[in-house]
Amino acid sequence: MNLQARIEHFFTLGEQFFDPKNEALQLAKERAFQQNSWFLPVFMEHAITQIRNSFLSLDALKQWANRYPGLANAPTGKKLGIVMAGNIPLVGFHDLLSTLIAGHTAVVKLSSKDTILMQYVIESLIQINPAFGNLIIQQEQLKNCDAYIATGSNNTGRYFEQYFGKYPHIIRKNKTSIAILNGQETKAELDLLADDMLLYFGMGCRNVTQIWVPEGYDFIPLIEAMKKYNYLGDEHKYKHNYDYQLALLMMNRQFYMDTGGILLSENPSPFAALSQIHYQFYTPGKLPTIDSTEIQCIVGINGIPFGGPQKPSLLEYADGVDTLEFLSQIP
Repeated sequence: MNLQARIEHFFTLGEQFFDPKNEALQLAKERAFQQNSWFLPVFMEHAITQIRNSFLSLDALKQWANRYPGLANAPTGKKLGIVMAGNIPLVGFHDLLSTLIAGHTAVVKLSSKDTILMQYVIESLIQINPAFGNLIIQQEQLKNCDAYIATGSNNTGRYFEQYFGKYPHIIRKNKTSIAILNGQETKAELDLLADDMLLYFGMGCRNVTQIWVPEGYDFIPLIEAMKKYNYLGDEHKYKHNYDYQLALLMMNRQFYMDTGGILLSENPSPFAALSQIHYQFYTPGKLPTIDSTEIQCIVGINGIPFGGPQKPSLLEYADGVDTLEFLSQIP
């Protein structure tokens, strides 16, 4: 299976994602929701559509691969251990795609939160070409690999560094995203910002969890835009978090705003608890200084457009680390 074949096989996978008669995919989504109620059908559909449109078009795959002359044409025989996250549907797909396009064998530890959809992807690739059965290996404990990619929290990141540190590696820790507003945003832009904040319950590193607004900012249009996500409260685990965070704000006599399902409170931390969005004020004409070490995306002023965080391209790598360049250089 040469590089061209690998590209064409992933394009075929994308075609299957387009097929409304794909009963196996529909069943996988139903089972995934049963396994993990955070994976709402609308969120799974968004993730699949994003992968299909941005990652698996033939032109996008070819242009992406052409940027890396060091990619192997034939399988390399090297093993790449991947510890996948499971905070949002198919979040580990890009690492799997990158590893196989690079010609390596993917030795994968799936997240217990996202086994059904990822196993559907793996099984579909094997159906497309049985040779993938030797190139994708699922293991609970990753050993004897040539390099590793591991995604987790700051706590698990320290463990990963200790365990994988002597090998070539990419280790990802906690990241989040912020937005900087000027107060002149249109209704359409605020609707997109609501998506940036609340798709996937706000659990992704590309979700905006803190906004910076100019002093005197009128929050009402933003609150109205966010109300379209008040249905998140129908999920009892989310509602439990909302009730708990609301009680804390009230007990601490802290000012807050409430859409009826999402809380906004002034807080300097870019990391917000589930069901909350933090905000900070800045002086107009003097933009805030941002600690980029904790930030995945900056949206709005001097950043990517509203709606952009949840539609990354193949070249928008997690933590800004070029995964395919790393994979193409493994000794």
